[in-house]
Amino acid sequence: MLEASHNSELPVIPGKRYFTIGEVSELCAVKPHVLRYWEQEFPQLSPVKRRGNRRYYQHQDVILIRQIRALLYEEGYTIGGARLQMETGSSEKVQTVQLQQVIPQMIAELESVLELLEVQA
Repeated sequence: MLEASHNSELPVIPGKRYFTIGEVSELCAVKPHVLRYWEQEFPQLSPVKRRGNRRYYQHQDVILIRQIRALLYEEGYTIGGARLQMETGSSEKVQTVQLQQVIPQMIAELESVLELLEVQA
């Protein structure tokens, strides 16, 4: 698992629609029991639940989890402080974290499209 200060080194989020709790755990370097706890503490985080109460996270949930992780592990916020930052949504740090996570993913997706175009040419 990655060190807490290496949120920018997390893997690129695949272009899937739904992710299991195990997949999200690996993508965000957070254990599944921590994800379940964060669901209770952060009202914005509410994965889809299907048969047998199985959780399925969407792309925006994974980005949200990475934001929470950055606030708690990198910025040193408490759960309450991180919750307040997420609720206000005015934090420049939260917006910076969003950009840091979305830009590398966009670059990876564009590179894969470029490879496909080069192969077809």
